[in-house]
Amino acid sequence: MLKKYPQFGFAFAIVFFAELFAVTNNLTAMRFITKPLITISLMLFIYLTIKKKSRFTSKVKIGLFFSLLGDVFLMFSAHHQLYFMLGLGSFLIAHLFYIAAFYVDLSNKAQSEKRYILPIFIVFGFSCLSYYYFLRPYLGNMNIPVLVYCFVIALMGITAALRHGKTNYKSFLWILLGAILFIISDATLAYNKFVERMDMGDFWVMFTYMLAQFLICMGTIERKYLKPN
Repeated sequence: MLKKYPQFGFAFAIVFFAELFAVTNNLTAMRFITKPLITISLMLFIYLTIKKKSRFTSKVKIGLFFSLLGDVFLMFSAHHQLYFMLGLGSFLIAHLFYIAAFYVDLSNKAQSEKRYILPIFIVFGFSCLSYYYFLRPYLGNMNIPVLVYCFVIALMGITAALRHGKTNYKSFLWILLGAILFIISDATLAYNKFVERMDMGDFWVMFTYMLAQFLICMGTIERKYLKPN
């Protein structure tokens, strides 16, 4: 897809490396431009490339919009806890729309490998629940909000994985990798926020986050409906 739209690949690469440069050098003013441009550029790319309206695409675009709100709120989170809560809430809603998008494919009657269902639930569920119990002593009054968020992001990963056999493989793989990277990004952010600051914590949060959103976007653009067997 990027071969057809090299200008987008070039534009997103500029945003990607500019954001990492701003993070590495603590250029706060620059990040007020680069960070919102992450999801804005992806929404624009989906809008320009997908002409046919679909429930899947619409839900992903709304998810990107709430991700944009989350990015903006989190830029102010160092000043007041309320902004962190608003950012957390925005990303929670974003994940709910991603789940709703992925569920569109799950409702497809195309046959898929049922043997993978239980392992998928175990891997994502156990990983997110274990990480929550690791974080729990550090959370204080954020205990319940983080638990809810862990549950939702685990469900996002599960629904992404269950798309196997329900859509074309390229779309499935890119969105699954995007979901996994999103979980890694959020886990890194939580460690950075609640446990201890890592030297390169913000860098790895944004690196994995931008790749996650990019892969979800590309998986959306490459998605093809599979007819039931």
